[in-house]
Amino acid sequence: MNPSIPRPYPPKPANAYLFATCLIDQFAPQAGLDTVSLLQREGISIHFPEAQTCCGQPAYTSGYPDEARIVARRQLDLFPQAWPVVVPSGSCAAMMRHHYPKLFANDPVLYAKANELAGRIFELTEFLIHVVGFKRVDVGGSCTVALHTSCHARREMGVHETSAALLAGLTQVKVVRQARAEECCGFGGTFAMRHPDISAAIVSDKVASLKESGAQRVVSADCGCLFNILGRAEKIDQSAAKGTPSLPGEHIASFLWRRTSGGEA
Repeated sequence: MNPSIPRPYPPKPANAYLFATCLIDQFAPQAGLDTVSLLQREGISIHFPEAQTCCGQPAYTSGYPDEARIVARRQLDLFPQAWPVVVPSGSCAAMMRHHYPKLFANDPVLYAKANELAGRIFELTEFLIHVVGFKRVDVGGSCTVALHTSCHARREMGVHETSAALLAGLTQVKVVRQARAEECCGFGGTFAMRHPDISAAIVSDKVASLKESGAQRVVSADCGCLFNILGRAEKIDQSAAKGTPSLPGEHIASFLWRRTSGGEA
């Protein structure tokens, strides 16, 4: 699939699958639950195949296509119905939509499965805007936020625009733009482990730009970036002996659910 070609969007379905991602499953389950709540409220029954694991991106981007293929192969038969597969991560959605067909290009049977599945992969904010037609009343108090979009979400999926559109629809939310918003947060999956000093420098710059924007919190549709940013901000706070977070943040699914369900803002 060519990411530069606009994709067709289906009407709102009665059923959809959730591919939760490793980070949400292991470290941010509330974001997954809030994703389900958002979609169920729109009248969509959500199905969660429990055998799902990693999308295979860490191995793939580290230069291990054979290992990535083994992991990806396990996902191909988990979504048998012709329902959309909603992924609350631009990085994982990009892997499944754009790179699964490449992984199985030399196997006609698996390529057909990968290509068919790729056509049903939707990043969450993309799905909410283009398929669901998400429009809900903002019942939260006034607040100022900054949006951070992952590199894959921005450059491979183009969903920085749909994330921004969702926040723009919240009438009591002021969205400020961080300096160099299009730049990486420094996470990059295994990049942060291979090059910790470079990664730390990049994320420190990102934290500084977010704070300078005047945002009260950061919102992102990708937990990898979010954890990296919030973790660095926390470490800076600890070094400065600050008892409260200077830069809190959360996944956009949780932010949208709280703002439109009457939860605390």
